[in-house]
Amino acid sequence: MAKYSKAAQKSVGSAMRRMKEGKLESGRSGKKVNNPKQAIAIGLSEEKKKGAKAPPLPGGKTNKKPLKRKGRVNK
Repeated sequence: MAKYSKAAQKSVGSAMRRMKEGKLESGRSGKKVNNPKQAIAIGLSEEKKKGAKAPPLPGGKTNKKPLKRKGRVNK
C-alpha cells in the first residue's frame, strides 16, 4: 500500500534533484536548501497545495488544549 501518491513521489524526486543542483530555495528567506529532509518537506508541501494524496508532515503537531491556570481565590 503506497503511503504517497505517484504525483507526490514525483514532486519529491524533483525537489531532491533541484537540491543537488543547488537550485532549490526555501520559501520566504530564499536561502539555498542543503538538507535532504528539508527538500522532501518542500516537495511534499508543493504537492499538498495541488491536492495530491500525502499524509500530514511530522512536527506540525501542537497541543490545542488551553493551559490550565490556577487563579487566586478571593476571600
